[in-house]
Amino acid sequence: MTGVAGADRFVDLAGLLESCEVDGFRADFLSWGHYRPEYWRNYWHSHSFHEVCLAYSGEGRFNSGTAEYDVVPGSVFLARPGDVHEIESSRTAPLGIAFWGFTFRPAASAPGAPHLPGWWSGLTRADGPVMSDRAGSLPSLITALATEAAAPISGYSTALGALGATLVLETARAFALDDDLAVEPVRRDRGPLVVDAMQRHLRDNLSRPITVRDVAAAAHLSERHAERLFTQQTGASIMSTLRRLRLELAAQLLMDHTLSITEVARACGYSDVRPFSTAFKRKYGRTPGNHRRAGGTEFI
Repeated sequence: MTGVAGADRFVDLAGLLESCEVDGFRADFLSWGHYRPEYWRNYWHSHSFHEVCLAYSGEGRFNSGTAEYDVVPGSVFLARPGDVHEIESSRTAPLGIAFWGFTFRPAASAPGAPHLPGWWSGLTRADGPVMSDRAGSLPSLITALATEAAAPISGYSTALGALGATLVLETARAFALDDDLAVEPVRRDRGPLVVDAMQRHLRDNLSRPITVRDVAAAAHLSERHAERLFTQQTGASIMSTLRRLRLELAAQLLMDHTLSITEVARACGYSDVRPFSTAFKRKYGRTPGNHRRAGGTEFI
């Protein structure tokens, strides 16, 4: 929580971050605050918006309705609209908090979202918890927001909007029930993504000498694993795919009459015209020169 302790520029978000949308909901930010560790008390009151506090040092008490909660560093506590509550710092171990207030309602673009359970239930369920120890990424978000607000530079609006949306989402997650956060198991098959990365490496380096070792290293795999995965996903080996991509590129470049056949060969990874011409004729049934003269219409 040391980062939050130094995030006193959190209050400078006022006027910089006013609203955001996330997952079909709109949040309008109304207050930003940072209390240093010293004795304080805000007496019984309520809000028309959500107010959230994160304790970063000291001790205190959060009273909401008839319930009393002890507050320690890492505690996140919430007053929903209409909740009558008060907060009191300990005198012997003064409470330091960061707090933020916002309205939260469905955006016009997603009227169906409120009717389904999800992370937002942490804010929309009237019977949900108001005290949580699931601070998650809230401390780092507060620190990042304070840093961005302290000295805005080009792009600050986009950065603050993204951080603000994540702040709202992580705030709701802190108070959501486990059942509301549950999703179907996410099945990740990295194979196609890794092969896509290997193919992209091939395309990006067609003019350069390439070996299986180079492609495997780009994907952070052993040569054997890379070759096996590539062949399994594409039905062709890495090197045969490289040859195909080079010759397909050559067929396109030959249509540019400002390039000599030697320049085309080199652009496609061939240091000499003769092996290039042999490979090209084997694939397309005619020499690069004949292909150019015919306009490539049979193949392009």
